[in-house]
Amino acid sequence: MNLNELKKQIILKCKEMNIPLTGFAPVERWEKQSKHLPNKFKEWIPEEFWPQSIYPECKTVIVIGLPVPPPIIDTAPSIYYHELYKTVNNLLDIRAYELANFITEKGYPSISLPRDGYGDIEVLLKKPLAFFSHKHAAYLAGLGSFGLSNVLLTPEYGPRVRFNSIFTSAPLEPSPLNSNDLCTRCLECFKKCPANSIPPENLKNEFFPDIIDKKSCALRSKSLRKEYRSPCGICIKVCPVGKDRIDFKRDIKTGIAEDKYKKARNHIQSYGTKLKKSP
Repeated sequence: MNLNELKKQIILKCKEMNIPLTGFAPVERWEKQSKHLPNKFKEWIPEEFWPQSIYPECKTVIVIGLPVPPPIIDTAPSIYYHELYKTVNNLLDIRAYELANFITEKGYPSISLPRDGYGDIEVLLKKPLAFFSHKHAAYLAGLGSFGLSNVLLTPEYGPRVRFNSIFTSAPLEPSPLNSNDLCTRCLECFKKCPANSIPPENLKNEFFPDIIDKKSCALRSKSLRKEYRSPCGICIKVCPVGKDRIDFKRDIKTGIAEDKYKKARNHIQSYGTKLKKSP
């Protein structure tokens, strides 16, 4: 099949699956940090985390993203966000699997990846890395830029989006890199992080984003898991970036501060968990 036609069919398939974000990144983008990218990293992605190191036949990484609506993330940490997080992850795994099979049937062997590549929080505490970063894949597929808390920001949904990846042997035309730094430097994620996972020195560092304290972040998730309200989600909740906030008429002041939303949030947070006031 013609590669241009294949890419059109993949995009159409994603639309049929109600996947709003799709990007294409050639594996060469993992080999060297491009000067056209919006963030400057002190250390680039080690070779063992490159897609071609995991699947040597890989020529292109296809990244898909599903959003998390602001009214739900505004309740975080909560049983509501906890359940939606699992649902979105499951959908991403299913969609990635189906897309990989679809492309394989077109004559280009492809494989899907799991949404989370670390296994469990207990494992993450000992080794705070997944075997492949979907955030970096989305970044290299032109879908967004990194924020201060090391989340990926998108124009459409800010950080309120989850990603998964498909490795394909098809050398597809890449998506253009996104050169815009979407982070507003409002520092809300830094101020509101309950685990203090963003070191203060990061605020003046020329490299953005720099490494956050992943262990303290994972410990926070571990404690919330016992209450059925993990993950934490505060840094995602307080981020002002994203057209979705306009669509839902939920800017930060409206979503967090207004009494009617506080009342709804307190109600939700009192179920499936111990009631604890949160930002």
